[in-house]
Amino acid sequence: MVSLAASTLSRNFFPKPSLSCTVGALRTTLLRLHSKPTSWVPFMPSLKSFSAHFSASNLNMSKSQNETLGSQDDLVVLGIETSCDDTAAAVVRSNGEILSQVVSSQADLLARYGGVAPKMAEGAHMQVIDQVVQDALDKASLTERDLSAIAVTIGPGLSLCLRVGVRKARKIAGSHNLPIVGVHHMEAHALVARLIERDLQFPFMALLISVLGTTIDDAIGEAYDKTAKWLGLDMRRSGGPAIEELAREGDAEAVKFSTPMKQHKDCNFSYAGLKTQVRLAIESRSIEAMCSNAKIPISSVSSEDRSSRADIAASFQRVAVLHLEERCERAIEWALKIEPSIKHLVVSGGVASNQYVRARLDQVVRKKNLQLVCPPPSLCTDNGVMVAWTGLEHFRMGRYDPPPPANEPEDYVYDLRPRWPLGEEYSEGRSEARSLRTARIHPSLTSLIQASMQQQP
Repeated sequence: MVSLAASTLSRNFFPKPSLSCTVGALRTTLLRLHSKPTSWVPFMPSLKSFSAHFSASNLNMSKSQNETLGSQDDLVVLGIETSCDDTAAAVVRSNGEILSQVVSSQADLLARYGGVAPKMAEGAHMQVIDQVVQDALDKASLTERDLSAIAVTIGPGLSLCLRVGVRKARKIAGSHNLPIVGVHHMEAHALVARLIERDLQFPFMALLISVLGTTIDDAIGEAYDKTAKWLGLDMRRSGGPAIEELAREGDAEAVKFSTPMKQHKDCNFSYAGLKTQVRLAIESRSIEAMCSNAKIPISSVSSEDRSSRADIAASFQRVAVLHLEERCERAIEWALKIEPSIKHLVVSGGVASNQYVRARLDQVVRKKNLQLVCPPPSLCTDNGVMVAWTGLEHFRMGRYDPPPPANEPEDYVYDLRPRWPLGEEYSEGRSEARSLRTARIHPSLTSLIQASMQQQP
């Protein structure tokens, strides 16, 4: 079992981390997180150990705001999400009612650059953030004065993009004297399942599958995006939906890709090798896809060329998901040895909206006598609802920061956490294969929670 080093939070920003990750030193994936990884986290909070430590004086709140804290059934939180390529905001009530949800997509930028260009993404966020937040409030028929708190993603993600959302959240919170909650992006993907499945209780397992992070090397979402780009698919919907659609036309056994990391008996993920296999398969079939100078999209190719691309898409998807299945089985076995009461596996993150992924993982989970819980596709991709709901989970436990100053200086240094692990490693699965790129990684959310609990009287 990995020991957890005591850590303290930044002096500038946000709460002692949240209830959902009070995990003993367990994490069934052996990863170092970067932006948005494929990861396993067993959620096992010790709720009784939490207590709210705040007062009217140290939070600088009005009497009405402190009265709101006691009204747990009628809290309203605005959630803001700008960690990557979508600008999102939502208003959620503590009873689970989604009052509004607004997302501004950067699909055109994705298609133009073949992926996320951080500086371009930042500019796009800045152009629409004010309107997205205002639309969320308008659709909820509320003003800032009706809110109980503001929740905003502070990491992991792209620093340039995170800063846009944090700046907006702090401006609103400061102007209207509202408490503010800093949210872990991947934790939000996991906890939104509790909004949809109200009977979902801790502990549960979570498989978070998304795009921009790394596992040992590349995440599954990145592999989907690269494959879609090389095959000349429409990237405006991202690679996952495009590959899934084309794969229905192909033969999943046509190309014999090897499953990653068969020799490693752990729960790590790796997709760099599979990406290389896909590129070689494309080149060997002389497909003039987006990776060539011709840049011929699939809409303009012959039926024979389309069939070849469909076979590659189907074969890639089969092996990419098979890798998930194998790791899923092992993770469940390990988790049940440690916590036999686990009954649910939550699968969330952008790739979790893929119906093929859901169907295959559901078979694995059923064999283990567990129940699969997947948020609807609109809540799997990045959204403000998951941030607002996670903010509510924090807020109800008294875990938030006081309102920032109304006139914060322009050069204020925000606490952004672009590389912020969610959990700790499980010792039985430690692997020599994992990347050693660990510089500038913020202490994990789990270790921060444990440290804060030790500091409590």
